[in-house]
Amino acid sequence: MIRQAIIPLAGLGTRLLPITSVFPKELLPINGKPGIEYILDECIDAGIKEVVFIISKKKELIKKYFYNDKLFKKIIKKKKDIRLKHEYQKIKKYKKMIKFVYQNVPKGTGDAVLKTKSIIKDKFFLMLLPDDLIIKRNCSKDMISLFKKKKCSVMASMRVNRKTVNRWGIYSKKSSINKNNFYIKDVIEKPSIKSAPSNNAVIGRYILSKKIFSKLNKLKKGKGGEIHITDAIRKLINEGDLFIGHIFKGKYLDCGTMSGYIKSSQEISKI
Repeated sequence: MIRQAIIPLAGLGTRLLPITSVFPKELLPINGKPGIEYILDECIDAGIKEVVFIISKKKELIKKYFYNDKLFKKIIKKKKDIRLKHEYQKIKKYKKMIKFVYQNVPKGTGDAVLKTKSIIKDKFFLMLLPDDLIIKRNCSKDMISLFKKKKCSVMASMRVNRKTVNRWGIYSKKSSINKNNFYIKDVIEKPSIKSAPSNNAVIGRYILSKKIFSKLNKLKKGKGGEIHITDAIRKLINEGDLFIGHIFKGKYLDCGTMSGYIKSSQEISKI
């Protein structure tokens, strides 16, 4: 059973500067709704009971967003605003399931995951990267369903343009389960076009084993001077752990760039 999810939120958001120099990108509205709420709704619909936010002190606004009860109560009492009352009820529901841990020095996604070690209780957990929105289908829910059958780690995947493989974690296939699911032979973080084993990219949804923590704990900094989750996954695969690449249904949106953020609002407005 997958009951816990972690969401790394401590990144600097450099692709959305200068806005992110003063405001967390995860709170930016996408078609009138903060981006982080789409991720939370995906978790709730997938059956997740607890979500761990990894933030930094520079992103305390995220915490404040969920803990601004006095302001809500004051305005609701004064203005009798039905819309605001609905929003407050929704935020209270989110707040009940959220825990916070801190990553004050940006050392990569792997380091962010390691910060949750003491909180994760079950053998497997879900990780979602908030820049990656998947609409029209709950990817996390599909992955959890696959996990229940195969009892191993699962990573969301899509085929990308080979010219862009240096932006992604890229994996090679070991064997096929069916047309949309594959056992993974190897995975490489941001390979060159020449060295990429395929154009099958890992997208920001993972079901991971707690064994990942021991690998991250010993991992040296990789590309860009960061600790990459992909490098820890590679070590587990080399030791015989099974990982499935799941080609998800639904539409992928990258809301971590300005052009992607604008497109995300446009696409979601059509639903």
